[in-house]
Amino acid sequence: MTRNMLMVTSVASMIKQFNMENIMILQKMGYRVHVATNFEYGSTMSLEENQKLKKELKSLGVVSHQIDFPRGMWSIKSLKHILNQVTSVVKNDDFYFIHAHSTIGGICSRLIGHKFHIKTVYTAHGFQFFKGSPLKSWLTVYPIEKFLSRYTDVLLTINQEDFRLAKSKLHAKKVYYVPGIGVDVNKISKVKTDKYSTRKALEIPEHAIFLLSVGELSNRKNQEVVLKALGTLQDSSNIYYGICGIGANQQKLLSIAETLGLKKNLRLFGYRTDIIEIMKAADVFVFPSLLEGLPVSLMEAMAAGLPVAASNIRGNTDLITNDVNGYLFDPNDISNVLSDIFNLVQDSRKTEAFKIKSKKTIKRFDKKIINQQMLDIYQSL
Repeated sequence: MTRNMLMVTSVASMIKQFNMENIMILQKMGYRVHVATNFEYGSTMSLEENQKLKKELKSLGVVSHQIDFPRGMWSIKSLKHILNQVTSVVKNDDFYFIHAHSTIGGICSRLIGHKFHIKTVYTAHGFQFFKGSPLKSWLTVYPIEKFLSRYTDVLLTINQEDFRLAKSKLHAKKVYYVPGIGVDVNKISKVKTDKYSTRKALEIPEHAIFLLSVGELSNRKNQEVVLKALGTLQDSSNIYYGICGIGANQQKLLSIAETLGLKKNLRLFGYRTDIIEIMKAADVFVFPSLLEGLPVSLMEAMAAGLPVAASNIRGNTDLITNDVNGYLFDPNDISNVLSDIFNLVQDSRKTEAFKIKSKKTIKRFDKKIINQQMLDIYQSL
């Protein structure tokens, strides 16, 4: 007998970026997979890409449901609305379990799972409360997560700090550390790119210093600190900063670059499907984020052999050990950001040592290992 399962995410990009492998695993196990997400708003992908994903899911036999999850802040009114939408989905099919992602997706899924006696798996993509987080998060989000953890059959954490917190303070029946979705180390290592041609297409001079970041253009990703660091240089004419991603801060970044005289140095590449090729044409991967769970783009950069300078925050520290396989900087310290970038640019011997150690480290995060973990967890339900 075919069992139904429901995968719930607040935005469609969370399906594309974090759950396609899980869908394949579940289908091989014989599940009929349903997806409940917002295909219309809030995704880090374009609306066109969202619709392509919807068609792809349909071709795979996945049933899609539009849920009007809000992006960012949500209210009691919007929560009631999406609870009603997800309830309608659940009432129409007999679901064996729900796998939820994101804070709002996790809230809805666990309330509904408890009400209808459906097993619930919740992946926390980085708790909003953590060591050093604002008191507001501990006073608001933490009590909600603690209460709902009693309705959680399996809680998956993607970094070590969250795992320790979940084990000591929350009440889920089972807690596992599963380091994200991993990366296909072998596939990334085999990607070939003509550095000159790639740079030419990106309008990056052949002999320029090419710094690259990947992520949503947002305050959380903190790309502006890199621009501000470059703005302190007397001569930055040969340094180019490229960012792969879309988001609300596009105009803000362009304005900062213009104010600092860096307009010609900034390249906003938008949403890309050739990120590994771009990484292999860059000189340094800079990851200045203020908050992460476990960043896929950082893992990809490590697998691609790109030297890394990243913010010293939870998640990043699972991957980078300072002065061992990269540099970790204070994301609010412009001089620290700049010095770490230039240490990577100028010290080729250390840079090569970092690359070798990063490639060794990232093998522990290979997609095959993560997929086996997820298979074992799904089979245990």
